[in-house]
Amino acid sequence: MQVIDENTVITNYQGRGRDALLPVLWDVQQSEGYISKENVHQISKTLRVPEADIYGVISFYSLFHEEPTGDRIIRVCTDPSCGLVGADDVLENTRQRAHGCTVESSPCLGMCDHAPAGLVSIIGKGDFLIPATDSDTLIKVKSQPTYTANTQSTQDILLKDFSQERYTSYGGYQALHKALENHSPEDIIQTIENSGLIGRGGAAFPTGLKWKFTRQADGSPKYVICNADESEPGTFKDRVLMEERPHLLLEGMTLAAYAVSAQQGIIFVRGEYPVAEKILKRAIAEAERAKVLGDNIMGSDFSFHVEIRRGAGAYICGEETALFEAIEGKRGFPRIKPPYPTTHGLFAKPTVVNNVETLCAVPEIINQGAEWFKSIGTEKSTGSKLVSVSGHVKRAGVYEIEPGITLRGLLDDFCGGVEGELQAVLMGGAAGTFLSPDEIDVKLTFEDLRTINSTFGSGAIMVFNDSADLRDILKRLAHFFEHESCGKCFPCQLGTQRQVEILERVDNPQSGDVIRLQDIGMTMTEASLCGLGQTAASAVMSAIDKFPHLFEEQ
Repeated sequence: MQVIDENTVITNYQGRGRDALLPVLWDVQQSEGYISKENVHQISKTLRVPEADIYGVISFYSLFHEEPTGDRIIRVCTDPSCGLVGADDVLENTRQRAHGCTVESSPCLGMCDHAPAGLVSIIGKGDFLIPATDSDTLIKVKSQPTYTANTQSTQDILLKDFSQERYTSYGGYQALHKALENHSPEDIIQTIENSGLIGRGGAAFPTGLKWKFTRQADGSPKYVICNADESEPGTFKDRVLMEERPHLLLEGMTLAAYAVSAQQGIIFVRGEYPVAEKILKRAIAEAERAKVLGDNIMGSDFSFHVEIRRGAGAYICGEETALFEAIEGKRGFPRIKPPYPTTHGLFAKPTVVNNVETLCAVPEIINQGAEWFKSIGTEKSTGSKLVSVSGHVKRAGVYEIEPGITLRGLLDDFCGGVEGELQAVLMGGAAGTFLSPDEIDVKLTFEDLRTINSTFGSGAIMVFNDSADLRDILKRLAHFFEHESCGKCFPCQLGTQRQVEILERVDNPQSGDVIRLQDIGMTMTEASLCGLGQTAASAVMSAIDKFPHLFEEQ
């Protein structure tokens, strides 16, 4: 292949630095199908980044290719929720029939409510996230089909039916207007702190404290980052928010920026969410036209700009410091903490990082007040909470619940009940824990789940009836963590590999395998650098406790 001439996408990045590496790699791959040696050479000269570093980035992210592909790259999700409904057969049939296409298995695509899911990339035309019920759908798709999320809410806060156009034209951004007219940044931070809002991404850190620390930190500029790299199997609530309520997210980000005195924001969207990316870009343009985003917002002296940065297939980038590395044009390796992002975040500057759901909760807190938010839920679990339910339920979807509802109530009243006889629930996502049928009367609060050694985690709830092979589920989870381990620290890198090796022989186990799994799990939990390794054995460890028969020779 010849070197791309000067009229290509690469030359558009002339004068940019290393932080433009992911965008230019995406532009090249989408136009060429892969990133050639000649492309790498020209990118290196344009961005002044060593070629070895560029190859390191390409090989780190699973959505990039450095070798020629077919005109169509077809990825089929084979993680638990899709595996339950025949994803393996769809994948194999597609491999046999899709001549001239590149066909790959994929970790979770965030479409568990429409399982099995597929991601189809067509050179020169774009990427399409679709329900993949058969190989014909994957081979023949030429445009983005419409799919509708199944949602239900008892609070009508986050999942309110409010179109994108109406949000800016009729009453949208009221909280931002209220903040700019009547409240200082310190007032906003105090309101968020008083509300008890904690992070909805899994870590549950108090949002108000994070904002306070960032505002007080020395250094500028300051950044607001939306972590939209939702990649954990069973989790898809943030996708629904981005697709259905993009302006709510933008308003939440803008309020955060006003509170911490930031003028630049970035939404880091996972690479497998092309629909959400397109909708967010359109919403940003709408907001800028409405003067609720950009320079001198609503006639004030406050300015805030938001850009989209697309990930490229790395679950580890959901860890906030690995996300910074990705934005800066590097491999997504987590950093050692301290220092923390509030003082040394993106480009070593003070940075607020919140996930999509957390930021979407902010506008209504400003509108209604901290006490209103605290009145929803319990003392420590304030405000409504989104959960993603998939698997053997009659209505998989995203549900907005008031903390305190029982898991049984959620499954029966929201999801239409379990299909078949309940065998187990995986609570909190791939990094969560299993619950047995006699534990589903637990209240869905952070504190109640903690009393039974479980967690809200990412808000994912995967339901398995008695037809599910839990051994197979454990294997799929283990393969996910092995695939997604970044390799920076040995406990996680080696531990996830050993975990897979032992679980692969779970149908014919060796004496002492349970002890080996427990030793590996404890080592990863105690010694891994970041949350990926620290929780990579959670589901396995809970299965050993709740379902010991799974580890007995049959």
